[in-house]
Amino acid sequence: MAARIAGVTLPDNKRIVISLTYVYGIGNNQSKKIVTKAGIDPNIKTKELSEKQVNDLRDIIEKDFTVEGELRREVSGNVKRLRDINSYRGSRHTKNLPVRGQRSKTNSRTVRGNVRKTMGSGRRNAADKT
Repeated sequence: MAARIAGVTLPDNKRIVISLTYVYGIGNNQSKKIVTKAGIDPNIKTKELSEKQVNDLRDIIEKDFTVEGELRREVSGNVKRLRDINSYRGSRHTKNLPVRGQRSKTNSRTVRGNVRKTMGSGRRNAADKT
């Protein structure tokens, strides 16, 4: 039986500490805290969990953490607020540019979509006439 927590099916063949990170909003540190709070061995595989242990994990996550849809809504609301008040960070979000002060003349490939505007990048052979 696959464990479902916060609408996410956790992978069976991974340690529970790693499996919990598949839930949006739970990273390594929070995952370790959740497992120790539930009193579960961190090295146990997800498929070896009992129904009671899964319910304990689910209760702790629902009670103490903002995860998945609720967290996504909160983040998008924060970005929308920045856009509405016309802040610098909001305008950077709108233009899909780095928000946190990184340089953008070079090195912002991932945010800008891997745009390469150098001389040799879009070169055609001389034999290929237009």
